[in-house]
Amino acid sequence: MTGKLTPVALLEPVKLGGVTISRATLHNADEIKRLGVKIGDTVIIKRAGDVIPEVIRVLTSLRTGKEKTFQMPSHCPACGAKVIKQGVDYFCPRKNCQAAKKRFLYHFVSKKAFNIEHLGPKIIDHLLEEGLINEASDLFLLKKGDLIPLERFAEKSAENLIAAIEKSKKIPLGKFITALAIRHVGEETAADLANHFLSIQNLKKASLEDLERIPNIGKIVAKSIYNWFKEKTNLKLLDNLLKAGIEILPPLKPKTKLKGKTFVLTGSLKTMTREEAKEKIRLLGGSTSSSVSKVTDFVVVGEKPGSKYEKAKKLGVKIISENEFLKMIE
Repeated sequence: MTGKLTPVALLEPVKLGGVTISRATLHNADEIKRLGVKIGDTVIIKRAGDVIPEVIRVLTSLRTGKEKTFQMPSHCPACGAKVIKQGVDYFCPRKNCQAAKKRFLYHFVSKKAFNIEHLGPKIIDHLLEEGLINEASDLFLLKKGDLIPLERFAEKSAENLIAAIEKSKKIPLGKFITALAIRHVGEETAADLANHFLSIQNLKKASLEDLERIPNIGKIVAKSIYNWFKEKTNLKLLDNLLKAGIEILPPLKPKTKLKGKTFVLTGSLKTMTREEAKEKIRLLGGSTSSSVSKVTDFVVVGEKPGSKYEKAKKLGVKIISENEFLKMIE
């Protein structure tokens, strides 16, 4: 979605934590070099953050001599543009790269962002192929009559999708900022920006100094946000979304019950999704993190917890059950 090229290991399917895994992230070229991983290697993987599988070690003793050294591509595999290197990452510089456009749209409709039900990657690909959408704002202009002639769309499924799109038009500011996929801006940073600026117009007008003064936002993140709002194509996207009827809701004033407390979630929760739990924590003034550290206040453990549970025990971080968490947020 930002044009970043992320190396992925294609694996022989293997069961891990009750899920069949056939892909694992390798993060970037530096990580590949650190691991010493080659094409054809036998590797050990784990599910980082309980969700994303990653390669953690190469079993060099099982090499046959047929393994090949991996090189990051010099040109974008999707559009052929010459890639650029920024820090440890490689990027396709083309704004109209089809692969980057697809990744952005997948993110845009995801639970973290607009949360549009019935709209997955396959349908987005289909809509792009048929020329019904070209950018995110086009989704909100779709009509039932546009969908019914398409393969796989009956009248009921077309109605359901249009209703889901219509429902998503009202979106909290934090989720809207997340949907924009600004580099280095995740859910927590988006929530911080929403609570500080209160509207997308205020954020749009913010100076670099304004952004740098916000707690938890350093110079690199501030520069990324500032630059995003200086790009004409990004400003056009914002304008088109508002013209398409998007209503950005101001953030609710956070209560202070969990102020200053950091939570990490691991395992499956019975009573709510992980996104709903994060939202409740934020509304009570707390924050969430994807990793456990000494500054974590609570680790909420659901069914089948992952490596975060073990790390919390090792660091002596307070571990609470889902029921204890529910009592905290009542």
